[in-house]
Amino acid sequence: MELPEEVVDDLRKRLKRVEGQVHGVEAMLAEGRECRDIVTQLTAATKALEQVGFRLIASGLTFCVQHPEEAAKSGYPLDEVQRMFTKLA
Repeated sequence: MELPEEVVDDLRKRLKRVEGQVHGVEAMLAEGRECRDIVTQLTAATKALEQVGFRLIASGLTFCVQHPEEAAKSGYPLDEVQRMFTKLA
């Protein structure tokens, strides 16, 4: 499945932010920060990572709807992409 370059760029930027959040959590642990503060950061990182997945699947669904035959040939029939979406939800 082909992802538009702007989608890939957006996903990579989001993942870099998640990476920063995870490093922040690690630093918080090393500093002995409060549990509730760490959980807040973990929640933010988890939500951000979920958003990456949803953006990826949304782009995939768009591709499948616009190019159903090509998507199916490349191993991504619409029902498969819908199953991937359900795994994230």
